[in-house]
Amino acid sequence: MRVLIIGGTQFVGRAVVEAYLARGDDVTLFHRGRTNPDLFAGARHVVGDRDLDADLERIDGDFDVTFDSSAYIPRHVRRLAEVLAGRGGHYIHVSSISVYAPRTNTLDTEDAPVVSLEDPFTEVVSSSTYGGLKYLCEVAAHAGFGRGGVSWSGVEPTIIRPSYVAGPYDHTYRFTWWVERVSRGGDVLAPGPSSNPFQVIDVRDLADFVVLRSGTGGGTYHLAGPTPPFTFGDFLEEARRVVGPPGTRLRWIGGELLAARALTSRELPLWEGDEQRLSLLTLDATRARDAGLRVRALSDTIAAVHEHERHWPTTPRGPVGLDEAREASLLAELGA
Repeated sequence: MRVLIIGGTQFVGRAVVEAYLARGDDVTLFHRGRTNPDLFAGARHVVGDRDLDADLERIDGDFDVTFDSSAYIPRHVRRLAEVLAGRGGHYIHVSSISVYAPRTNTLDTEDAPVVSLEDPFTEVVSSSTYGGLKYLCEVAAHAGFGRGGVSWSGVEPTIIRPSYVAGPYDHTYRFTWWVERVSRGGDVLAPGPSSNPFQVIDVRDLADFVVLRSGTGGGTYHLAGPTPPFTFGDFLEEARRVVGPPGTRLRWIGGELLAARALTSRELPLWEGDEQRLSLLTLDATRARDAGLRVRALSDTIAAVHEHERHWPTTPRGPVGLDEAREASLLAELGA
């Protein structure tokens, strides 16, 4: 297949490129040349910024599939459809579970209500606009690449809404931080309640699903595992079993106590204390499984992340996790 990747040199895009190249597909990457520009000598590289029309217009050729994991505002999707004008083939867009409206009950299927923006024309990406903008990107995908769109190819777009994505080369470092913290052993501060729901998707499983669905038909899919019920406590216990040295102990501290001391999800990544956010971590992935998604055991993801960090430590894109002194201080103060 002839594949166009928008981005492709970092984490999710990188895994997808690797999956296509492993199959022998003809891959073209359009990226800014800032992150890992020397990757994938076997692919064609077009260096440019998608915010610049002149750069986008340098993408030449016809493609069977266009994979896009770097669209954050609907203009990105609309302009790409206009530039490709029927040359892009099957469009696959990585969206987010943040598109869903706040709710306190279990999230079921991909048909749940979505969030709306007070200003649908904003291009300011923030914690309050991110979900709404990603949903408008989905709308733009259907308008531009779907039936009747300027880049209609005969195949409806595929929209992927993943839960937390984990695996080697994860620059967000959220899942990785917990794996590496548990691997150091000792008393581990675990933010409660341990019964909070938890889901994750291995980036390699996401990539395999993208390749599997390429050109076969559109749809919107949750990519998540394990199947609920599964908890944050289950995750940390599995990490302790897989990478924790003897004597590793999880010390569960109540979320209210931590919140009272201004602890945040930056210092305790993947910790969710908001019930409306927790509902986003009980995704029903039946539709994706029926379409071929295979979710590997969580132990496999944990072991792969730890092995990767042993040999090729990841540089996080920002500060992540508690430092040892702060953790020890909190455990001494709150551990009882």
